[in-house]
Amino acid sequence: MHFFNPALVMKCVEVVRNEQTSDETVQAVTEVATKLGKQPVLVNKEIPGFIANRMMGAINAEALNLAHAGIASIEDIDTTAKTALGHPMGPFELMDMVGLDVIDFIAQATYAETGNEADKPHPLITEKVEAGLLGRKSGEGFYPYS
Repeated sequence: MHFFNPALVMKCVEVVRNEQTSDETVQAVTEVATKLGKQPVLVNKEIPGFIANRMMGAINAEALNLAHAGIASIEDIDTTAKTALGHPMGPFELMDMVGLDVIDFIAQATYAETGNEADKPHPLITEKVEAGLLGRKSGEGFYPYS
């Protein structure tokens, strides 16, 4: 079961099947998620990041590229995600909440697995991590926190 932060609020739970997972286990886990008031979704094949994190990774990558190219400010990109796409927070706000060191670690692990240059950590993330600006946990990331 893969819950999302904050777990008490977020409805989605990814139920992840791998080659050794029985149909009975999938059914039991799905029922538990439903009894918890969650919306289970089945991931039929175990892959890094599952469904939501892979989709969010694509959004984050594009947001980082837009900001890096000077197309729009970080604030305007976040506002667009919230007001045009209905996201509860923008990608930069979310990355700050998760932790830029965690975002960096995920990208490094994905790159190590795929060897795809596009999976390497984005330069904006690397720059922040090297400066110790890890998001909310350090008091500053893409935004300052008091």
